[in-house]
Amino acid sequence: MISKKQTKKPQKKKQNLIYSLMNKSQQITLSKTLSYWLRHKPEKIGLVLEKDGWVDVSELIEKAKSEIYITLDDLKQVVEENDKQRFSFNEDYTKIKANQGHTAEVDIKFTKIVPPVVLYHGTVDKFLASIKKQGLTKQKRHHVHLSKDKEVAINVGSRRGKPVVLEIDCKAMLSDGYDFFVSDNGVYLTDSVPSKYIKVLQ
Repeated sequence: MISKKQTKKPQKKKQNLIYSLMNKSQQITLSKTLSYWLRHKPEKIGLVLEKDGWVDVSELIEKAKSEIYITLDDLKQVVEENDKQRFSFNEDYTKIKANQGHTAEVDIKFTKIVPPVVLYHGTVDKFLASIKKQGLTKQKRHHVHLSKDKEVAINVGSRRGKPVVLEIDCKAMLSDGYDFFVSDNGVYLTDSVPSKYIKVLQ
């Protein structure tokens, strides 16, 4: 991946090299850019997402040229090495999508599951008063995002400040008729979490 202001120098590739060698900073930049286009603002570069979130890889690469130059190998590297597995290819690498977290209008079919007894959600202090009153709501997203590990919730909360971890009583929610789903990258999803099912851990 290179910006329009950069000039790409020829590189000698090792025979067994599968992907281009973006460094960590470049991977993070491309991941954030793809998240913006594939989750929130595909129209920014003239993309139209299919109803289930997919977009043609060739179209993405071509329309991305207005802002950055990317290759199929760049996309493969981000999909394979992203620690949160935010993106997926179809079987023949002709389409790509964000796995969850959309605010753009899509209709992704997630797998309905029986969740663990408890799940976790990361937030920060300034949202606690609202959460205690209204619970967790999906707001502009399609679902509330939950994780099975406290560490993941801590990392999510840390993006906005000092993290606060909420424990969700999924056993009680399931008993009361709430549905749970899981995305392709293992994020647990539900439409909302009323405050009575939430316990503040830290």
